[in-house]
Amino acid sequence: MAGRPPKPTAMKRLAGNPGKRKLNEAEPKFELAIPRPPRHLDPVAKAEWRRVSRELFDAGLLTRVDRAALAAYCQAWSTWVDAVKRLREEGQTIISDKGYVYQHPLVAIRDKAVEQMRRFMVEFGMTPSSRSRVKAEKPETVDELERILFGQDVKVVNDGGA
Repeated sequence: MAGRPPKPTAMKRLAGNPGKRKLNEAEPKFELAIPRPPRHLDPVAKAEWRRVSRELFDAGLLTRVDRAALAAYCQAWSTWVDAVKRLREEGQTIISDKGYVYQHPLVAIRDKAVEQMRRFMVEFGMTPSSRSRVKAEKPETVDELERILFGQDVKVVNDGGA
């Protein structure tokens, strides 16, 4: 039976290395950046991407390689929003032709999306308990040319969009 997945060295360092174990100094380090959202995200997921990506970057927790994990979180958010809206309209239960009451299938979809969101939120330090274990430092500011081109202190990277 597998235990907890190992915590990245950066997260251990930000949390003050509470276990006082030797840190993996050979772990890859990636440059902080806000990746562009994938084109396949729907509008609700893209809105969530815009909402959280800058916050994660400002906290020093977002790099280009985090793009897929953030996209999966944002799409789970969109699925959850859709399920909640539809359940509000259609109700939590359905009645069969024979009069039996069943749980609406969207309840399971909503609950699965919440679980997926929760897992990604913990990974990114987006819950109160996971955030309390992190002592994040703000990223270094970008150079003057990037500030002029992008109008803000953020490194925006082009990942091809896909």
